[in-house]
Amino acid sequence: MNIRSIAAVSAAIVVSATLAGTAAAHHGWAWAEGEQTTLEGTIQSISFAPPHPSLTVMADGTVWQIDLGNPRQTERSGFAEGSAKVGDAITVLGNRSADENEKLMKAVRITVEAKNFDMYPERIKTN
Repeated sequence: MNIRSIAAVSAAIVVSATLAGTAAAHHGWAWAEGEQTTLEGTIQSISFAPPHPSLTVMADGTVWQIDLGNPRQTERSGFAEGSAKVGDAITVLGNRSADENEKLMKAVRITVEAKNFDMYPERIKTN
């Protein structure tokens, strides 16, 4: 293998590792606190775009990013386009980011108009 090939392979490895790290930061649960919390607010935006559905929610003057389940889980929960709209009151049960400066939460359940949408029913902890 010549030096150019080695450099190209090395560059590809660095790019792949960087992209994998970015993807891992937004998937799984390692980035989130173990304890679940409840957030009550108003829906500011709803997105069903890849890589996963999400909401922004205004709560106590702060905008939060709420990651829902993957598209299939979100669909199985019953949450689909038309299930909620901007301005609706929402309660989110989930795990917030371990970085307390980051206003990000992964929802296990959202409640809109007294209807529960369980994204991860096996993870719901009740007291």
